[in-house]
Amino acid sequence: MRHGKKVNHLGRTNSHRKAMMSNMATSLILHKRITTTLAKAKALRGYVEPILTKSKNDTTHSRRTVFSYLQDKDAVTILFREIAQKIATRPGGYTRIIKMENRLGDNAEMAMIELVDYNTVYGSDVAKVEKKSTRRRGGSAKAKTEAPAEKAAPVAEAPLALGETADNEIEIETPASQHAAEEKTPESPAANEENAEKGE
Repeated sequence: MRHGKKVNHLGRTNSHRKAMMSNMATSLILHKRITTTLAKAKALRGYVEPILTKSKNDTTHSRRTVFSYLQDKDAVTILFREIAQKIATRPGGYTRIIKMENRLGDNAEMAMIELVDYNTVYGSDVAKVEKKSTRRRGGSAKAKTEAPAEKAAPVAEAPLALGETADNEIEIETPASQHAAEEKTPESPAANEENAEKGE
């Protein structure tokens, strides 16, 4: 029984499978994307992503470890010089598998596996959308808290004098409002002086 054995043997012996994975990983590093069957692409993803993680730490030990998997000096050099800089801020998920049309000869499921950071068209759109969504969440909460303060500030600028109205208000005069306005009008300065003299 093969319970718990989740490795896809891909119809090959152990040595053949390791050699094939090494060759496919080298091709992926050199060409940035390759087309293969879906089963091989999924197996390659599990093989190459730990190698890409190892390349972030540029030491002699990590270079020797990666070389033991790839067996190609040019691929190791490109991996540590170019690719490691591109994936430095990405915490995993370095590859993307895109399904394609089935192969004509045997109708096998085909897929393209590529390095995420080297697809400039598709990768940049995803990054922009993510940034906008985080900005919207932060901006909407701030706008709700700041909106009442902004509305309250113009009201406190200066009180309107008697008879003046705001730009968007229309004052309608009625007999009752005219009578109330006459009662509230302050006396002139001359009248105040006369009252002061009479009081003396």
